[in-house]
Amino acid sequence: MLKVERNPHISLVYGEIEDIDGYIGNFKVKVKKKPRYIRSERCNACGSCAEVCPVMVPNEFNCGLDARKAIYIPFTQAVPATYTIDKDHCIECQLCVKACDQDAIDLTQQPENLDLTVGIIVVATGFEPFNPIGVYGYGRYENVITQLELERILAPNGPTEGKLRRITGDKVPKRILMIQCVGSRSPKTHDYCSSGICCMVAIKNARLLKQHDPEAEITIAYIDIRASGKRYEEYYKEAREMGIKFLRGNVSKVKEDPKTKNITARIEDTLNNSVRNHEFDLVVLSVGMEPAKETSRMARMLGIDTSTDGYFKELHPRLYPITTKVPGVFLAGACQGPRSVDQTVATGKGAASASAILMSHGVYEMELIKAEIDLAKCSRCGLCVEVCPYHAISIKHGRTIVNEITCRGCGACETVCKNDAIELRYYRNRQLVTYIENLVQKAR
Repeated sequence: MLKVERNPHISLVYGEIEDIDGYIGNFKVKVKKKPRYIRSERCNACGSCAEVCPVMVPNEFNCGLDARKAIYIPFTQAVPATYTIDKDHCIECQLCVKACDQDAIDLTQQPENLDLTVGIIVVATGFEPFNPIGVYGYGRYENVITQLELERILAPNGPTEGKLRRITGDKVPKRILMIQCVGSRSPKTHDYCSSGICCMVAIKNARLLKQHDPEAEITIAYIDIRASGKRYEEYYKEAREMGIKFLRGNVSKVKEDPKTKNITARIEDTLNNSVRNHEFDLVVLSVGMEPAKETSRMARMLGIDTSTDGYFKELHPRLYPITTKVPGVFLAGACQGPRSVDQTVATGKGAASASAILMSHGVYEMELIKAEIDLAKCSRCGLCVEVCPYHAISIKHGRTIVNEITCRGCGACETVCKNDAIELRYYRNRQLVTYIENLVQKAR
């Protein structure tokens, strides 16, 4: 991230994309740049402002397990290392202004509208973890947490500085249950599996817990363990050898003891065909991955599709896995489906390589097989507009217009036109008829 910030050819913008128009080589992007209310060139991240800020709000980076100030740096390694004021919670007491000896705070900053012209767009909007509110008592029982929350607890820069303890009090959990496929492989949430990522995260965290406390009793309740990556199966076997218990079964319900805050889980063991109640100090939910909140809005702006699971759709899952139907728009990472770290790196490098190849040529070459409309025959019924998968046809000012840059010459519009007003260049009807007649004559 530091290399990105220091690269003179890369600009980092703290903002939100509001609109995208145009085509390859000439995309028009409107960005609303958000104010930090900090003069970045003056801020040295000394922290004096945060020390005097009286407002405390939940810390998003630590999943709300601790608090941050209304003026804050999102996380320790954030780039740029500049403070930001959360205006939604700031009470404008101006104590931070008085404490800053660099005169870096400017509460009068306003959003800026940026109009950018770019040649290539790489979409890397990531994913959202499934929110399991109401599932297995999450949100109601304090000792039911997610794997992401457990990771923040185990992190040295987390809310407990890497010391494992329960949310309620300082008790160190000894009996821990991990429940797999929460939010995945279910018609009630998402039908798809998150590519086995939840399985491997659970195994990794279980091993970390064993390293923290070799006497800990860790149980992973699973449907199937999907360890399909390189050396993943060996990693799974090593976890079993460490004493981590893998129980193939379904957890039907959980209940909290109001005095001890322990969690009793009713588990169906599908291997031994038995149902038993087990008591645990901590329950960890392995939640699945789902599309980022802005995915559908971004897809509409870019003119690309989303698949049935809600992620961005590639042009072809095998032949063009990072390319979209819009030339010049590429996909990277988990925006197009659940991805592990290595898969994310691979698709990111692929998108960067595909972009570099196009830009290095300086000129974009395309086939001239495009739809042409005879305006004298066209009734402007709009059928071609509806059927075009590339959004290349529009009706403006009483005329049906084809955008030759985005048109891919698929012919879908020609098949639905009732007035024979649309033909494909180089594949006109009279050409095809003449070709067929010559074939018939030769056959005679």
